[in-house]
Amino acid sequence: MRQVKVFSGNSHPALTAAICDRLGDVPAACQVTKFSNGETSVVIGTSVRNQDIYIVQSGSKRMNDSVMELLIMISACKGGSAKSITAVLPYFPYCRSSKKKSHRGAITARMLANLLTVAGIDHVITVDLHAPPMQGFFGKPVDNLTAEPIIARWIRANVPHWQDAVIVSKSAGGSKRVTSMADYLKVNFAIITTDRRRHLDSNSMMGSSTMLNKYLDSSLDNEPRKPFSMESSPTAQNNNPGSKNMTSPSRQDRNPSAGSNSALFSLHKIDIPRSSPLQHSMSVEQAEPGPANPRSYLLRSSTAPSPMRSPNVEFDEYADGKPQEIVTGRLIQGHIVDDDFPSPMLSTMTGSVGNLQGEHIGPSAYEDRDLMTQSFISTGSSLQPDLVHGGGFDGGSLLDDEEDEEKLINPQLEHTVTLVGRVNGQSAILLDDILDRSESWIAAAETIVKKGGATKVYCMATHGLFGGDSLGALEACDCIDEIIVCDTFPIDPEAQRSSHKLTVLPMAGLIAEAIRKNQHGEPLSEIYRHYQDQ
Repeated sequence: MRQVKVFSGNSHPALTAAICDRLGDVPAACQVTKFSNGETSVVIGTSVRNQDIYIVQSGSKRMNDSVMELLIMISACKGGSAKSITAVLPYFPYCRSSKKKSHRGAITARMLANLLTVAGIDHVITVDLHAPPMQGFFGKPVDNLTAEPIIARWIRANVPHWQDAVIVSKSAGGSKRVTSMADYLKVNFAIITTDRRRHLDSNSMMGSSTMLNKYLDSSLDNEPRKPFSMESSPTAQNNNPGSKNMTSPSRQDRNPSAGSNSALFSLHKIDIPRSSPLQHSMSVEQAEPGPANPRSYLLRSSTAPSPMRSPNVEFDEYADGKPQEIVTGRLIQGHIVDDDFPSPMLSTMTGSVGNLQGEHIGPSAYEDRDLMTQSFISTGSSLQPDLVHGGGFDGGSLLDDEEDEEKLINPQLEHTVTLVGRVNGQSAILLDDILDRSESWIAAAETIVKKGGATKVYCMATHGLFGGDSLGALEACDCIDEIIVCDTFPIDPEAQRSSHKLTVLPMAGLIAEAIRKNQHGEPLSEIYRHYQDQ
C-alpha cells in the first residue's frame, strides 16, 4: 500500500512480519535499543512525513518495557510529521486493570489510554479486550476485533461431532462470551461458578434469619399450637377489650427456658405486632399435604442465606429443571476431592478468614449488637472479607485476578464449585479471553470430567500469556486434551515445540485485513463475514 509504513516493536516481531507479508510489504526500518541504565532509545530509520503509520506492539513478558517502547515510537513518528498514527495492540497491556479492585486501587488501563492519547495516536486496533467498555477510555476511535470466527472455524474443522459439543465458561464473568460462541455455533453452553465455602456457625449467625428460623422451629415444637380461625371477625375482638389475642401470642409470654436459643431473647427483647405475618406463621396449624391439597406446605422466605427445609417433592421426568443438570463439588488446593475428604483447618473453624488472621471486621463479637445491623453485615456489607473491593459486591467472578488464583490453591481453604449445564458424554470447550494462570483452568476441567462426565475437554483462549509454569501444568493435567490459543501474545518457541497439546492459531490475516480496510475506508464488519465462510 502506498503512503503506508508499518513499524514493529520488540514485543512480537514475528507477528509483525506475518502481517506485513499478508500486506505485501516489509516492516519499516526502526532501531529500538536500551542504554546502560535501562532507558529506551528509538531511532526511526525512514521518512514518515505525510505517511500513515501503523505501529504493531503487543504485550510481552517485559510488559512495562513494551509500553515505553510504544509510547516513544509514537512520539518519534509524531515529531517526524506523520499524517496519522495507528497503534495496533493485539493484546492490550493492563487490560485486566479496567476497574478498581479496592477502594484505593488504580484504573491502570485508563491511565495507559491517556498516555497513548497524549503521545499522539489517532486510532487504535486491538483484539478481544478483556472488558469491551474500555473503548470508552479513549478519545480516539477504537476497533476491537474478535477472534470468535477464527476459533469457531477451528472447532468446526477439528472437534469431532462439534454439533454435540458444549461451550463452557469457567466463571460467571465470561458467560456473555460463551453464550455468543454458543449462538455462533448453535450449540449448548454451561457455566461454572466457584465460591468460598461458608458454614452456618459463623460469628454473624446471631441475629440472622438462620438463627431466627432455628428459634421458630424449636419454639413451635416445644409448645402446643393454637388453632387459627379465619372466621373470627375483628369487630368481635374489639368489642371485648379485656380479651387477649390467643392466636398470636407475643414472645415475652413464652418460657425463656424453653428451647436452646433462649439466650438470644434474654439479651434482645423483641416485640412483634399482632398483624405481623410472623405471628401467623407461629400459630397457624400447617396442614399436611394430601391428594386434595398437594401444595398446602408452607415455605418460609428469608433475606439472608439460611438452610431451608424443602418439601419432599419428586421431580417429573419431563420437568424443565432436572437435578442432574446442576452438579457441585469440593475444591481443595485447586483440585476436585471426594465428599469424605477432610476439610482444611480454616474451613472448619468458626469465624471468617479475616478474623482468624487477626483482622477486626466491624464491632466486637462480644458486644451487644443490633440485630438488623448484624443481619446486614452478614449478607451484603462491604465489611465482609470476601467483598472488600471498590464499589461493593458487583456480581463478578471469584477468579478475576491473580490474587484469587492464589486463594484457589491455598491449602487451608476449601471452595465449592458448581457446574450448571449438561456435559455428560459430550465434548466440552472451555472458553475465555485470557489464559494466564493454570489453576482455574485445571479446576474447571476436573469439574467437567469428574463431576459432569464429559468425554474430552478443549481449553481455548484468545490470548495465551502462560505465566510461570502454567503451560507445563496444563500439559500434565489428565483432564485436559488440547490447548488452543491465538498468537496475539508471544509464546516461547521452545515451550511451543515441546508441548503436545498446544495449538496456536494465526491472527496475522485478521489484523492485516483490518489494516487494509481501515486504510481504504472500507467497513470492518465485512471481516467477520469473510472469515466465517472460509
